[in-house]
Amino acid sequence: MSGIYIHVPFCKQKCTYCDFASYPRELCKAESYFACLYREIDGRSKQFPGRVIDTIYIGGGTPSVVDAKFIAGAIRQVKKCFHVRETAEITIEINPGTVDEQKIKEYKSVGINRFSIGLQTGFDDQLKKLNRIHTAKDFLTCCNLLKGENISADVLIGLHDQTLEQVKKTVDLAIAGGVSHISVYALTPEVGTPIYTDYLNGELLSDDETADIYDGVREYLKAKGFDRYEVSNFCKQGFRSRHNMNYWKRGEYIGVGVSASSFMNDKRFTNTFSIDEYMNAVIYNKSPEISNDLIEEKDARFEVIMLALRTTDGLNVKEFNKKFGIDFDTEYKTQLLKKGKYLLRDGDNLKIKDEYLYVQNDILLEFM
Repeated sequence: MSGIYIHVPFCKQKCTYCDFASYPRELCKAESYFACLYREIDGRSKQFPGRVIDTIYIGGGTPSVVDAKFIAGAIRQVKKCFHVRETAEITIEINPGTVDEQKIKEYKSVGINRFSIGLQTGFDDQLKKLNRIHTAKDFLTCCNLLKGENISADVLIGLHDQTLEQVKKTVDLAIAGGVSHISVYALTPEVGTPIYTDYLNGELLSDDETADIYDGVREYLKAKGFDRYEVSNFCKQGFRSRHNMNYWKRGEYIGVGVSASSFMNDKRFTNTFSIDEYMNAVIYNKSPEISNDLIEEKDARFEVIMLALRTTDGLNVKEFNKKFGIDFDTEYKTQLLKKGKYLLRDGDNLKIKDEYLYVQNDILLEFM
């Protein structure tokens, strides 16, 4: 299967933790940007002909901040240029403070059937501190507009003075909104973001405190009927994110727009992070890429292991051996002995034990 990622680099204001390619003061360029985006989609379809598209994901930035006609145009262009399955999962990220009934109607009219809402926390004081533009009430209003749809919510842990009880109440809010999928992300204070100063000042939760909250919310979500299928992702039965599953299975995907990455034909390439550079490249029929790398086999092997062990499905050793023409148990004998107590083996299936999945990095590094 193949997926398409569409990046919308606009937002109303930057969140304190945001390190993505999003530009609050560039919204005036939306019309020109999308004209270039449509052109890149056409170009990518000629570069990779015959691809069948199973998933489309519109991320940002804040895709819902732009006029819905631009989003609709992007979906129509993908469907015009590629073969998109009728059963395709089509997701858009939305901020609760930027949508209304008409926008939702337009999204649904072009086949968008999954909505990922950036909730982050159910407490208005925390939202304000994060520089979010919405309230907890806005989230419920948004969910009401999407009633009956496939809804996911993002939740952040590791915030200033955050408690497990607060995270549980945030989960309760999401469930009250009718979500079928919840992503729980640990706050990562990136260099250059405002919240990084708070991290340097010791104002954020420690890694151990955040890990304790994660363990608590994992158990809480399980009790509420949300099964973990990847380290940060939980859902009701049948509601896994198909687009993200393609990433974790190391499937192919095409990224279009500013900063978008692609993985096709064992090559990984990424577009420029500058809106002006991106538009100029597309207008003058040049590539907007700033990197284009062929993945060597040893790196490919690690990627397959690393991505698979992020999930609760784990790694299929038989498929791995067939793909690379090696014997996994022989090749990684030392690593398996060293980290064996953290791993669970069942026939051809290898995975990290449930209690160690959150602290997987130490385990995965052994396979690098």
